[in-house]
Amino acid sequence: MNIVVSEELRKACPQFKGAAVFATVENTPYSAELWDEIGKFIAEYRSKYTIDSIKDMPSIQATRKTYKICGKDPSRYRPSGEALCRRILKGMDLYQIDTMVDLVNLASIAYGYSIGGFDADKIQGETVTLGIGKFGEPYEGIGRGPMNIEGLPVYRDSIGGIGTPTSDNERTKMELNTKHFMGIVNGYDGNKEEVMNCAVYMKELITKYCNGSEINIVEF
Repeated sequence: MNIVVSEELRKACPQFKGAAVFATVENTPYSAELWDEIGKFIAEYRSKYTIDSIKDMPSIQATRKTYKICGKDPSRYRPSGEALCRRILKGMDLYQIDTMVDLVNLASIAYGYSIGGFDADKIQGETVTLGIGKFGEPYEGIGRGPMNIEGLPVYRDSIGGIGTPTSDNERTKMELNTKHFMGIVNGYDGNKEEVMNCAVYMKELITKYCNGSEINIVEF
């Protein structure tokens, strides 16, 4: 599958770096071992950072800046990476959905990047393009219903939007029967090394907790 960054997005964020992780996976409802790792990570994370620390995280601040340039209020439509970090730094528990979603959330918190997680078999066509949402463009966010994506960075397949940094689309979401995974790390800060580190970390988690195989990482 090809992933293309449109000229309009490049104009808004010339430094953007992305990485896609493709894998064959075995998803499960819950992994006690993964949640043990998540618990230890969160405890260490809370010992190092506070809510005020978020303003100093380049990955989060760069995403917020891009939202503003594209025409969206990042405080009203929070990027998922920021929302997850805020949640745990407020002392709240992390959502428990299923093993694939849970490990993507862990990788997102660890690096501060918003990560799209998709069932690759639900994506239509051979190319996914990163652009900017248009007025009236139909989009159903996971657990959100119809969502206004005007001014949001958005990945589109041949049918329409599949993912934004705020919420992925119901149409292409991961489920327990997902066999082929595509995860996208969004580096609006342009830090190629950290984007790749995040992708490699996700690969390690998939291998460890979802019996991942045929794993491939693609830069774009």
